[in-house]
Amino acid sequence: MLHTLAAAAMAMSTIVIPPGGAPGDTPPPDHITIDVVTVNGSGCPAGTAAVAVSPDNKAFTVTYSEYLAQVGVGAKPTDFRKNCQLNLRVNVPQGFTYGIAQTDYRGFGHLERGASGVQRASYYFQGMSDTRRKTHNWRGPLSDDWQATDKVEVAAIVYHPCGERRNFNINTELRVSAGSSDPKTTTSFMTMDSTDGSINTTYHFAWKRCT
Repeated sequence: MLHTLAAAAMAMSTIVIPPGGAPGDTPPPDHITIDVVTVNGSGCPAGTAAVAVSPDNKAFTVTYSEYLAQVGVGAKPTDFRKNCQLNLRVNVPQGFTYGIAQTDYRGFGHLERGASGVQRASYYFQGMSDTRRKTHNWRGPLSDDWQATDKVEVAAIVYHPCGERRNFNINTELRVSAGSSDPKTTTSFMTMDSTDGSINTTYHFAWKRCT
């Protein structure tokens, strides 16, 4: 049953540029494009993730078919942790730079009593040591959609260095632990999606002018 769920489940990650960006910021008036350089990880192995850029180049969607972490009956020893790293090149008009102000994650989880789940994400610009990390935790019993939001205070947003070309990396992770539940008779899992597969992960851009 779980393998059928994993094969049928679809997750979507969308990067969007909202009308107002972060509070007090105005997005560039000119065209923005997003190039997806690489998609790698155990949660998105080759052939299981499809990338589509929106017609206006202001958003992109990654559709997953195997982003499932699980423990217990039917699970392999390595299935307790899955991850996916996106390497992006965001092309913005001259005189502007960007950072990530907020990220909204959604998925589905089934955790037996005593089991636990973790959703973790990190964000960083290539070649820079400043990495933002966010972690969210759940404990069983749970069998429902889950949602997590990562917000960054305006003063703490890390912006792409003006005048440089550095790709932006987003690394997401799902991890499930059996805890005190019995992995010989039960199964606990978390997906970066929902039971009907219509779930979005949205990354909101913040903008500022280079000086």
